[in-house]
Amino acid sequence: MKRLPAIAVAVALAAVPSSLLAWGSSGHRIIGEVAIRALPKDLPAFLRTPQAARDVGELSREPDRSKGSGKLHDADRDPGHFIDLDDAGKVLGGPPMVPLAATRADYEAQLRAAGLDQWKAGYLPYSIVDRWQQLTTDLAYWRVLKAAEANPKWKANRAWFVQDRVRREALILKGIGELSHFVGDGSQPLHVTDHYNGWGDYPNPNGYTTARVHGPFESDLVRDTVTPQAVTAKLAPLHVSSDPIDQQVAAYLTTTSGYVIPFYEMEKAGGLAAGDPRGTQFAVERMAAGASELRDLIVEAWQASLDRSVGWKPVAVKDVIAGKVDPYPALYGID
Repeated sequence: MKRLPAIAVAVALAAVPSSLLAWGSSGHRIIGEVAIRALPKDLPAFLRTPQAARDVGELSREPDRSKGSGKLHDADRDPGHFIDLDDAGKVLGGPPMVPLAATRADYEAQLRAAGLDQWKAGYLPYSIVDRWQQLTTDLAYWRVLKAAEANPKWKANRAWFVQDRVRREALILKGIGELSHFVGDGSQPLHVTDHYNGWGDYPNPNGYTTARVHGPFESDLVRDTVTPQAVTAKLAPLHVSSDPIDQQVAAYLTTTSGYVIPFYEMEKAGGLAAGDPRGTQFAVERMAAGASELRDLIVEAWQASLDRSVGWKPVAVKDVIAGKVDPYPALYGID
């Protein structure tokens, strides 16, 4: 089965529920809220409030809510929600996903060599890496602004530091919402396979369904049977990795792809039938994997932000925290 060409997505959206393209609103909201509520206490307090959890839950739906904005917008962004891996872990039978190419340009070159492109194959790993890198930078700015407003040596610009910190906090919540969305997409096995909505036009010796099961599973079933409490109960312990972010994301999506066959086996055994607990259990465990990954990546971004430099001309976060350099010129802008 082939995905719709990117140029046809806007037209297709008028006829196909948007939930077929990602976890539905309920799923994304739950993943975002659960992850924020699970953040450890050493992260900034503004991230750990009930309102922050609600905000991230709502903002996690934005990459879906923006669909239908126009042909250029949709054609470029919609493939960022998935990657079509075949049964051997290759992207649409072309290059392997692992190791992940360093940039989308490098990825595109790999795909072109196999007669493919990222608008057909999807580029979900890069959506996650991009948002994590941006979050790390935003948190670095927040660290600098927080330190600057507290330093009496720089009180002349304290009002601006405070105002810019407030602006940065709004950007951070928005950024986490977007990261939440794509990490959540990456926890859904049907977002990392060419068997994304039924087995499709491929050899099918095990007789897996060819019905359009994507939406009923991730939207209707989740809305009707999955609770935040159930997802929270399945969270993994906090795991902070020192591996490069591209390696972590590739490993995360590879793990998710290992659940494609179990999903189709579960469906074949009747697990998606009304009242059968197996479909709900599968969704809960996958959503918990997404919430756990999101929590871990937020913590890693916070830790990595300490070693960043920000502004122009750049100032090191550690130097500002130590009171060695006034960040105002670099933050306000030396044109």
